[in-house]
Amino acid sequence: MSDYILECVALSKTYHDAYSKIEVLNHIDLQVKPGELIAIVGHSGSGKSTLLHLLGGLDKPSSGQVMLSGKNLSSVTEKEKCRLRNQYLGFVYQFHHLLPEFTALENVCMPLLIGHCPPKMAALKAEHLLDLVGLKKRLQHKIGELSGGERQRVAIARALVTYPACVLADEPTGNLDTKNADTVFKLFIELQKTLQTSVVMVTHDMQIASQADRILVLREGRLEAS
Repeated sequence: MSDYILECVALSKTYHDAYSKIEVLNHIDLQVKPGELIAIVGHSGSGKSTLLHLLGGLDKPSSGQVMLSGKNLSSVTEKEKCRLRNQYLGFVYQFHHLLPEFTALENVCMPLLIGHCPPKMAALKAEHLLDLVGLKKRLQHKIGELSGGERQRVAIARALVTYPACVLADEPTGNLDTKNADTVFKLFIELQKTLQTSVVMVTHDMQIASQADRILVLREGRLEAS
């Protein structure tokens, strides 16, 4: 069993078109320890989101390996990959990607129901997480009835409701104003520490990045210590 919840070895990603190839990531190595918060920074277009997609098994590398809880995502079936993602990973994006036709409670229940949790138990767990993010009185509100900050808190609750080993966060407060961003990020970090969840977070905000255990810079396809 690996000492790391998530790691990649010699991870590379190259895109080809009719005239050229674009090397986005070049032999990246990364190890994520349990409970660790890692911030990845870099200029726009440097491949930060691509790296998160590869780490989450949402895209396939051109070469190299991604190991989730000691299992190589490239060597398992798509069904097993989905099961591993549901069991070990949570995802938070800049845009919340919530389902507008459902309530806050129903949105947070989704990962649990996908993992075959009984509906009553899923609702109890989802309600608990929404309470932790300060939305106990907004359980039955549709997504369109919530503010931007509230929607992102629902997204954080959804990411954490399965108590994942690691959360992959892509600019988790990038779509919020400064006041809301600060409030939501503080809440996110508080929950991360409480639940001892690892986080790999992409951000352009150095004030946010400075609160991480490690800051890594993605530059010219390589990942370097800050």
